[in-house]
Amino acid sequence: MSIVVENLTVSYQHRPVVHHVSTEFADGSMWAVFGPNGAGKSTLLKAVMGLQKTDTGKVSLNGLRRQDIAYLPQQSDIDRSQPMTVFELAAMGLWYEIGFFGRVNAEQRRRVHQALERVDMSDFAGRQIAHLSNGQFQRVLFARMLAQNAKFLLLDEPFNAVDARTTYALLDVLRRCHGDGQAVIAVLHDYEQVRAYFPKTLLIAREKIACGATEQVLVDDYLLQANAAMQQQESADWCAV
Repeated sequence: MSIVVENLTVSYQHRPVVHHVSTEFADGSMWAVFGPNGAGKSTLLKAVMGLQKTDTGKVSLNGLRRQDIAYLPQQSDIDRSQPMTVFELAAMGLWYEIGFFGRVNAEQRRRVHQALERVDMSDFAGRQIAHLSNGQFQRVLFARMLAQNAKFLLLDEPFNAVDARTTYALLDVLRRCHGDGQAVIAVLHDYEQVRAYFPKTLLIAREKIACGATEQVLVDDYLLQANAAMQQQESADWCAV
């Protein structure tokens, strides 16, 4: 099983923000998507999820169904004002099984509570999500993702505006998921987190700079190349998509 990205280009107002990127994310692997600000990291992840229109290329799910992939968007993309409890939000990870209006059975309820326990939020199951801190809310979003029991976990900037204690607790959750055989692909901007937790890295700066073992990708030559690529002032016909 794998997610294969082939020759992917995504443009905004005719300017490519992801430029002919190809890579493959294998089953059971753990990847960071890393690069400078504006490098196209989140756009790439959205394109993989089919949430972003592409100009060229394709994304193939080899041996995977859509429900085998769990996606955690950025917090800023989520409306926290809805009248919903922590349990109800976490249970949304079951929607492939029960639909949006189905009832949660006893086994599924147990799974949701287990997911909340894994992120230390079981005591908050009845609390309204509007009354959570950023860190608590992110823990619940992780629980929603875990409840899906997906083979691939895709996360877009999962630690933005989250306190350090929560960040490292959730990084440990991801490490355990990887140890249990789940694939993890996370958009990150913290160099030290990538070095410490992610065996593989895709370094992009609109285009792919390097891809592979983290210790071979996050080296000075490639990082300087990525920064230089982002500073280039491309012409309007920089990429004939």
